[in-house]
Amino acid sequence: MKNDKNPMQCQTVVALDAIVGKWKPVILHILLSGKPYRFNELRRNIPDITQRMLTMHLRELEEQDIIHREVYAQVPPKVEYSITEYGKTLGPILEAMHEWGANHLAHMASKETETDNSRSS
Repeated sequence: MKNDKNPMQCQTVVALDAIVGKWKPVILHILLSGKPYRFNELRRNIPDITQRMLTMHLRELEEQDIIHREVYAQVPPKVEYSITEYGKTLGPILEAMHEWGANHLAHMASKETETDNSRSS
């Protein structure tokens, strides 16, 4: 029998482990456009990310079968990253999280305004 109160049974942790990281949601948002991107194109679209972090996150997402890395046999080598069909299933989840994040920022801003108003009264 499944114990729903046991945190070890919470599969939300599994989902978050796959997409958590400062840059993973940004990378996924870009790749969810459907267009393949080369490494440097991704770096240009995420100017604050380091090469090391981008490489690490891309490898992790590839290991999870969320993105696909295509290496073309040419000189110089060409590598493109794209979202997999499986990775596309994250689209609605990330969109919902984006909406929640926007609502949360608005909520916290209104809460801060209330706190400031009560202090000045």
